[in-house]
Formats: sequence, structure tokens, C-alpha cells
Amino acid sequence: MAILVGTASWTDPTLLACGRFYPPHVRTPEARLRHYASCFPIVEADSPYYGLPPPAMAHAWAVRTPPGFVFNVKAFRLFTGHPAGLAALPADLRRELPPMPAGRVFYPDLPAGIRRELWRRYLEGIEPLRQAGKLGAILFQFAPWVRNDAAGRALVEHCAQMAEGCLVAAEFRHASWLRGAPAAQTLALLRALGMAHTVVDSPQGFVNTVPPVWEASRDDLSLVRLHGRNAAAWNNRHGASSSRFTYEYSQDELAELAHRIRDLARRTRDTHVILNTNYEDQGMHNAQALVRALDRSAPTLPKG
Repeated sequence: MAILVGTASWTDPTLLACGRFYPPHVRTPEARLRHYASCFPIVEADSPYYGLPPPAMAHAWAVRTPPGFVFNVKAFRLFTGHPAGLAALPADLRRELPPMPAGRVFYPDLPAGIRRELWRRYLEGIEPLRQAGKLGAILFQFAPWVRNDAAGRALVEHCAQMAEGCLVAAEFRHASWLRGAPAAQTLALLRALGMAHTVVDSPQGFVNTVPPVWEASRDDLSLVRLHGRNAAAWNNRHGASSSRFTYEYSQDELAELAHRIRDLARRTRDTHVILNTNYEDQGMHNAQALVRALDRSAPTLPKG
């Protein structure tokens, strides 16, 4: 039973600007990742969500981190129902597309051959992490408008099929997946597809949030993503994107989370906990505080 705690991203612009996590002499991408990896055993790489990761980048990540370090990697946004600007596509693939008046594209808009090529290049891009034994899960964070209906379930199944052979996890952002009775069916779907369920801690009461369902759909991995509970900022689209997740967990909240995480971890081989409160250095503070709470909640071994 291993519990790994880390953060979403190690280079958020607000984190670098605040100047509190990285020492003054840590200024290069290599030095930052090495410093981060000296503090945490896992990180979520967000940049592959925005564009296809070049293999050289994943190779650099692998060589800059110690043995046993783990990268969870977000899936490319087109795969999960989000739109992408045409600039996010490789230039040679853009040339094969008809004119797109809106300047952005959704996955169904693309010819089947280009869709397959995007998947091939994405998986090729993260292959150096897999070869190094440092690839954790590919996280498919489905768009808030991907509902629990026939089209939504087909998309989830498609992603599982296209990433066959990789450890994959699903995070939902529409309430229809996990609120109330459908939760059992959603977990059954994930088990059938071999996808890890993501337990989500986030503000409640919105159609684009799901309740935290503390269950596992695989024996080898549970994933927990903590977004904070800042309801006022959850749907605020102004300013830095990370400002939506401004939140400092209280000691009582961390104690409760630690108890639930330990209970979940008893049912799986590995449990990954990612703090997505990535405004400035809040993710690091929350992650470090959660580690201390987990230590306090650890069972005491009998003496003698």
C-alpha cells in the first residue's frame, strides 16, 4: 500500500512569480524539476493537455528525476471533448484540414486518419517515461459538457481503447456521472474498461462538479485529485486559470481527507493524491500539510 502525494504542475506561472517554493538560484527548467522531485515523489504533467508532448521533453523529465519518481500525464484536450486552437495541432496535420472559420476544432471535426495520428504521436511523446518506468497514469479529464449518456459513454470507451496497454484514469466534470444512483453504473463502466476512477474533492452544488465517491475501480491504482472548495471562484474565468483553485485546506479538512485516503489505499496497491490548488505555492503547502496529516493518521504498530 503506497500513497504518493504531489501537485498538478511544477511550473504554473503564478507559482514561479510568487518566488516562495523555488530557491533564488533555481531558475532553469531542469533545476526546477530536480528541486520539485527532491520534495515530492509524484507530479501531474499538465502540458500534454495543451499540446502533443515531444518525446525529447518526456526524456528530459525522466533523466532529471530520481528512480521511482512518478509522472501522471494529462491526456491531450481534444481526446476528452475539449476544443483546441488550430495552433495546438502539428503544422503538417493542420495543412491537411479544410478551413476552420472558428479557428478551433473539436475531435469529431477531424478526419479519422488525423485522429489516429494524434493518438500515435501523443503515445509516442510519453513513451520515454514508460521506458524509464516513471509513467503513472494517463488522466482523461473529460469536459464538463461530456454527460453520462450514450455519446459520453462512447467517448470514454474510445479513450480506453485508443490508450490500450497504458494505465489510464478518468475524471468527470458533469454531475450526471456520479451524483446519486448513476455512480454505481459509472464505476461498473470504468471497471469493465480497466480505467481507474478519480475521486474528486471540489466545490459542490454545480452541474460541472461531481461528489467525491470514495471507491476504487482497479486493484492497482486509486487516484484522488483535490481541487479545493472555493465555490466563489470555481466558475470564474477571469485572471490566471489557477486562481479558480485558490484554497488552503484547514487542519480539520486535511484530517478527514487523510482518513478517507488511508481507507481507500487499503483497497488498492497504489494511491496517487494530486493537489490541484495550484495558485502560487498553495499546492505545495496543501500537499505538505496533507502528508503530515497522513503521518498522524497512520496506524500505530504494537510495541514488542
